[in-house]
Amino acid sequence: MRAQRPQPRRLLQASKPDAGNPYRVKPPTSRPRPAARKPGRPESEAIPRPAKPKAAKPQAGPSADPRERLHVRIAHSGICSRRKAEVFIKEGRVTVNGDIVRDMGVRVEDFDDVRVDGVALVTVKQYTVILNKPTGVVTTLHDPQGRPTIIRHLPDLGVQLKPVGRLDMDTEGLLICTNDGDLAHRLAHPKYHVEKEYQAIVTGIPDAKALEKLRTGVHIEGGKTRPARVEVIHAEEKTNTTGLKIIIHEGRKRQVRLMCEAVEHPVIKLKRLRIGPLVVKGLRAGECRMLMKKEIDDLKRMVGL
Repeated sequence: MRAQRPQPRRLLQASKPDAGNPYRVKPPTSRPRPAARKPGRPESEAIPRPAKPKAAKPQAGPSADPRERLHVRIAHSGICSRRKAEVFIKEGRVTVNGDIVRDMGVRVEDFDDVRVDGVALVTVKQYTVILNKPTGVVTTLHDPQGRPTIIRHLPDLGVQLKPVGRLDMDTEGLLICTNDGDLAHRLAHPKYHVEKEYQAIVTGIPDAKALEKLRTGVHIEGGKTRPARVEVIHAEEKTNTTGLKIIIHEGRKRQVRLMCEAVEHPVIKLKRLRIGPLVVKGLRAGECRMLMKKEIDDLKRMVGL
């Protein structure tokens, strides 16, 4: 029997080369090449390199100018909104240091003498408060008929706080008062879609057809109302009344009352619960509070200021 030739033993560890073994694995004599990048892949992905910090560009434009636009200065005085101030400028009613100005791009500094109709502007601090207006009070600062007005419920801050929109004498609820003319204008304008939520107690129990009319729009004074959100809160057969939650984006005079009258369910009691993110909850009738900076910033952001 022929003896089997012994097979050469393979090395398990390449780190221990054997000069007499033809099957040994030679150690690499050069550094391995990096893996070839895939076609179409950007060079930055194949060999990542730290990005060099970009030099900060100097600020340019209106933000770099410490001066204030003329129509903004007028609005900040509290006499009107920015849009109305632009009208005053176009009409030649505004002077800066004695010269009539009609250019919208004019900027002014703190020491400049700005006048509207010859009356010097005084830049005052802006305040915004919310009031829970009680019934029996007129939404105005002065009433020729001598009826009670909201001014008795507003704080004395040394400035004139004007109501944003109106609530009729028999309606209670949330009312915003401010001396920021531009903010007041945008909150009241339907273009900015600021939600106003009401709770109404109406006579009778509206059927599905009446509710659909309220939601899609009804014809009242001044034309058809825009779509509204209407929900039934409760219906009382014994008293023949219904509680409705109505959310609108307009602010037409006596709008909710006229809408309900149009579907033959007149309002018995009406209260405004919310304007945008602001709610009346926590305020007693006739009580008001100052808005915090964050609340004002949220309001301004909501209307694009």
